[in-house]
Amino acid sequence: MVNEFEYCPRLFYLEWVQSRFADNPDTVEGRYVHRNVDPGGGRIAGPEQENPVRKARSVMLGSERLGLIAKADIIEGSEGQVTPVEVKRGRPPRHGPAWSPELVQLCAIGLLLRDNGYECSEGEIYFAEIRRRVTVPFDDNLISKTLQLVEELRHVASGPDPPPPLVDSPKCPRCSLVGICLPDETNLHAKRSSQRPRRLVPRDPAARPLYVTEQGARIGIRGGRAVVSKHYEELEAVRMIDVSQVSVYGNVQISSQFMRAAFSRETPVCWFSYGGWFQGIAHGLPSKHVELRRRQVAIASQAGLPIARRLIEGKIRNSRTLLRRNSKREVDRVLSQLSTLARQTSSAPSIESLLGIEGTAARLYFSQFAAMLKNDSLGTFDFRGRNRRPPRDPVNCLLSFGYSMLVKDFTAITLAVGFDPYLGVYHRPRFGRPALALDLAEEFRPLVAESVVLSLINNEEVRKSGFVIRAQGVAMTTQARRTFIRAYERRLDQEVTHPTYKYRITYRRVFEVQARMLGGYPRIHPLHDEVADGERTKPLFGGL
Repeated sequence: MVNEFEYCPRLFYLEWVQSRFADNPDTVEGRYVHRNVDPGGGRIAGPEQENPVRKARSVMLGSERLGLIAKADIIEGSEGQVTPVEVKRGRPPRHGPAWSPELVQLCAIGLLLRDNGYECSEGEIYFAEIRRRVTVPFDDNLISKTLQLVEELRHVASGPDPPPPLVDSPKCPRCSLVGICLPDETNLHAKRSSQRPRRLVPRDPAARPLYVTEQGARIGIRGGRAVVSKHYEELEAVRMIDVSQVSVYGNVQISSQFMRAAFSRETPVCWFSYGGWFQGIAHGLPSKHVELRRRQVAIASQAGLPIARRLIEGKIRNSRTLLRRNSKREVDRVLSQLSTLARQTSSAPSIESLLGIEGTAARLYFSQFAAMLKNDSLGTFDFRGRNRRPPRDPVNCLLSFGYSMLVKDFTAITLAVGFDPYLGVYHRPRFGRPALALDLAEEFRPLVAESVVLSLINNEEVRKSGFVIRAQGVAMTTQARRTFIRAYERRLDQEVTHPTYKYRITYRRVFEVQARMLGGYPRIHPLHDEVADGERTKPLFGGL
């Protein structure tokens, strides 16, 4: 952590105080080059002996006086002197023996050895890329810098907020937590930088959701793979590293061994009813980010209205755009009304008035939703308005399933960020309702869920045979549900240009960026949402 603090105080805070971590190629390679030292070995004796150590690997050291604990990669001894050796994946800089974070980390280990009574005047760093060691003497300047850094580190760690991100720093692109920190995006909203944000958000990982819809199936784990079987016959096997989340529908069993593996990899498991209603999620231990949830409670009770205004404005504008682009008949009057309602959201005096604006916009939008559907000679997709619980026609059945998928994804994302998904800013808290996930899903309903429904119907990917009518309700068949899931995942993989940050990014990644920027909102904007001149600040959210 001394190394991390010297590299970037914000990185240190996110990892140490908030217990956040993410891998990237550099961290994976770093673990690989440590493969020979991490298992440990060798012996280190007390400092009073003549030759206390020859060579020992992975040695834990601690000092109450310094308030430090370290695990030294290698400790070597010769003629009464001990020398710590740190293993690093890269190469040294052109000028100097090593980079500054590496120097202070090694010096801290040297100080721990001294405090435990050993003679230690220098250390070494082994750079795996060049397969060579460099020697680092522990002079007064390096020792003074290290001790001062430790004091600064403690001061930062005791604060309630992380330090601000580095501004336009070349360090950020190689940082493993760049997708969590979002430095350029945060600096833009905090007005610390006017530069266009770089596309620092990592590209989508290879891992994808695993959906299990086969009734009577069982999910287990074998050899690091998620194995789906039925009646002892293997249906599918997927590497756990390729699974980002698991969604099960209806009567699907999951073994305890699989759940433990999912918890260890922070892979959420989502349960749906047979008809597609989102019923629950398991995600291991809750986030340690208590400060974020404390601020979430404050925002929900004091300053949720500005965020809710922007969310609903985004939803209305996105609905208008979808209707304008896909309508097969004249809808100019409704488009004009939706535009007016979107502008009215910015002056809504309360959540109740905002609900009225949203309700009016939804009524107008769904009155013309059929104009976006392909002519259906059989009348299967005859849409006469929004209904639900249960949906009474195939179009509403598809819409409800799409909204359920969105809420599932945002519930998993809010938990991963550290939020309480049941405490929202627009949807009122209610037993069993993930209000914050519903809030974040609002502006993505037209962009993702309704867009998928239009695509399925107009491209004839679903037909009359894909639905089952029971009494007044309509449900999808297993095959139609699988077709919908494939289309939904294709939509999430599509890239769009972010309206604020201007880089191209998939909808899958947009979901996470939106949730993480909501996490940064209370630190960027005061809770009363006012600036010095009395004008209202602009929340982070807007229509895509």
